[in-house]
Amino acid sequence: MNLPYFDAAAVRAAAPWPTAVAALERALADGVDPELDSPRLFSPAPGGEFLLMPAQGQSYSGVKALAVAPGNPARGLEKIQGIYLLIDSDTLAPLATMDGTELTAIRTPATTLMAVKHILAAAPETKENLQVLVFGAGIQALNHLRAAHAVLPGARFAVVGQRPERVQALIGTLAAEGISVRAGSTADVPEADVILCTTSSRTPLFDGGLVADGAVVAAVGQHGLDAREVDAALVLRSDVVVEGRASALREAGDLIPARSAEEWETIHPLNLRELVAGKLERTPGKPCLYAGVGMAWEDLVTAAVVYEGGTRE
Repeated sequence: MNLPYFDAAAVRAAAPWPTAVAALERALADGVDPELDSPRLFSPAPGGEFLLMPAQGQSYSGVKALAVAPGNPARGLEKIQGIYLLIDSDTLAPLATMDGTELTAIRTPATTLMAVKHILAAAPETKENLQVLVFGAGIQALNHLRAAHAVLPGARFAVVGQRPERVQALIGTLAAEGISVRAGSTADVPEADVILCTTSSRTPLFDGGLVADGAVVAAVGQHGLDAREVDAALVLRSDVVVEGRASALREAGDLIPARSAEEWETIHPLNLRELVAGKLERTPGKPCLYAGVGMAWEDLVTAAVVYEGGTRE
């Protein structure tokens, strides 16, 4: 069997930000239920772990297979590498493979900005010239800034990172693409309208009490109950939206320390399907926190976009 392969460039070209966001919105509107998404599967690997993310749909199904090697960045290699296998749902015949790392690098920011867009739309007032603050200087920070530039016209951007040289490299890369970004700091938190957390930090990035009333915070850089990018103070004072309630209870470390799983089950925060359906009612004077851990249905939706519109090898 000679399966077509979509490399990173082909994946990127086939799923520009507006296309990726629209595909995710359409999937949710057409009946994708995040609560039915398959849990991700972990297995030990030499020097790291394997990560499998299966998903099924009416026309297509698929599985993303990743290898996570924490020691790789020190060797000048990618921490996460992988491949996606797209399958015909009727026959279960493999249809294509594609770069799983690039797929993740696209679907995560597309999902985040989809959520942010709908949370902003639910605010009592529409604000122009949004101030967007991004924490992180890796590929997810870079692509979240690209996606935010595409989805939030007129926004102004700042980025915060631990290593100044990486921050400057990111700023330079985006400047070459016509996207203006300045180096920021935690002092920018009170003035930010949108804060995107895209880091591998295991501890909160800033004091949640500094976040402005009405601001939107997206914590999407980590998954696992021992990982947190925001503190309990922010969680407790915010409206909360999750990708899926079941996935959040399994893996959203930003949420569980602030409230127990039993409390979250009682609160029943909105998931992405309900958010896109317009069910969010913002509480005046409160920030809104979106907590995302990454879900397999998002990979499948994006992979279908690539398969149907991309250039294959």
